[in-house]
Amino acid sequence: MSPLQLSVYWRLALIFLFSSFLFFLDILSDAVATDTCLHDNSSIVDPENNQSGSRDRFRRTESGNRDSVCGWTDVLSYGQTLYMSGLLLGSLVGGAISDRYGSRPTLLVFVCLHIVCSLVPAVLPQPLVFLAVRCLAGVCNSIINVSSFCLAVEWTLPSARVWPSAFLPFCFSLGTMGGALLAWLSPTWKQLHLSLAIPQLICLPLYLSIPESPRWLLLRRRKDVLERYRSNSTRDQRCLDQLLDSACSDLKKAQKEEPVTDHTPGDIITHLRHPTVLLRLIIMSYLSVASALTYYGICMNIGSFGVGIYSAQFFSGLSEAPCLLIPLVRLGRRPISMLTLFLSGAACFLSLLLSRYNSEPVLVMSLALMGKLCILATSSISILYCIELFPTVVRQRCVSLVNLSFRLGSLVNTLVPPSSNGAISLAAMLVYSGGPIIGSGLCLMLPETSDIPLPDSVEDCDRQPRPRPPGLDAHWWARKLWSSRTTKPENLPAEKDTLKQLTGLI
Repeated sequence: MSPLQLSVYWRLALIFLFSSFLFFLDILSDAVATDTCLHDNSSIVDPENNQSGSRDRFRRTESGNRDSVCGWTDVLSYGQTLYMSGLLLGSLVGGAISDRYGSRPTLLVFVCLHIVCSLVPAVLPQPLVFLAVRCLAGVCNSIINVSSFCLAVEWTLPSARVWPSAFLPFCFSLGTMGGALLAWLSPTWKQLHLSLAIPQLICLPLYLSIPESPRWLLLRRRKDVLERYRSNSTRDQRCLDQLLDSACSDLKKAQKEEPVTDHTPGDIITHLRHPTVLLRLIIMSYLSVASALTYYGICMNIGSFGVGIYSAQFFSGLSEAPCLLIPLVRLGRRPISMLTLFLSGAACFLSLLLSRYNSEPVLVMSLALMGKLCILATSSISILYCIELFPTVVRQRCVSLVNLSFRLGSLVNTLVPPSSNGAISLAAMLVYSGGPIIGSGLCLMLPETSDIPLPDSVEDCDRQPRPRPPGLDAHWWARKLWSSRTTKPENLPAEKDTLKQLTGLI
């Protein structure tokens, strides 16, 4: 990697690490506020009941302490819903803002806003302010993700573009572990938010020197900036030449195809209604909803497994670290999607069974975290799988619809109430386990797309290889083939094509 590529990656690694601090802030804030209020009341409560579902019993009226949050701990449960709503809003506008103003300015602006969202609750611990800040933090996080992924991919050579989707979530998991450690060391509400905001504030000057995307600079004809990047070192010059050659070839291809792909809205709707495109869109949207429900269902209820909230949050982040190895797996898009979906559903189902038989909380949580790891692997693969499944004419629209389904699934998950004892309800756990298993079966209807050129039209989608397992007719013809070999020296002419297909299937 060239020095400029390294500077992009380690700065984006810091940004993703810090973005996880506010992602799970509601869980950490609830734990710290509960401990603070218990300490202020000098109450002795069984630590096993110190869960998010029993927060109401620790409320009290503020008495002379204006910074106390004990009078509105019940409001904290709405913070995650507003945060997910902000993620949904950010995903709708983040791409357009990044394309217009560039990934670097967009990233800097919303990283600054993200830091402000970390500081405000420490200075103004008011319920309405907290909820507004949570929604704004969700918007910032979503746009930061979009800009960071665009910047990382566009600074990566085409042969290695599978790595950003694995490396950046790995940094996010490191931030999850770090946030849990900082929350454990923070005894009060104000110290918690300051401990999460100050590291971001210290690292803010480092982001000012992050380079802009070379592809965006080429489109904007900012040749002076490109020349400045090229003059840094010989390795930077070689890297930029390769990146710009790839960008120029893509632009030339797009210019050649521009008259052909100039479709009216009616043509686009016709393409979306095509049976092949519609089937793939429905399946990928379902997989996105199932992945969001399972992943966020386990993340947001990590304290309901009977393990300490800080330890559970730490190991929740640790369980996502192996996703860094996903690019090394060479099983193809479809087989690994089916495998990870099935393993996720099976692990969640075993976790549900063991929890009903009062098994060890550590074992129950470990199985649930294994399910979360597998569903995260599915989500990482789906990023590339969606791009490879849909034709160029409607690819961006289909990918946007699939992403929208994921955000809607995460938003719906925050509206699911816990059971009376604070644990994950039986119906919710059945959804978390059954959804991925059904999705694993639906993947049988999708083609394998690895090492295959991207489809430019619906006809290209129809020509993609799709395995067809032999059915009853095939078994009947196989028996007839066996009997014909034992009784007759030749086959009927009408059977030759079918026998040829059977040979290929075998």
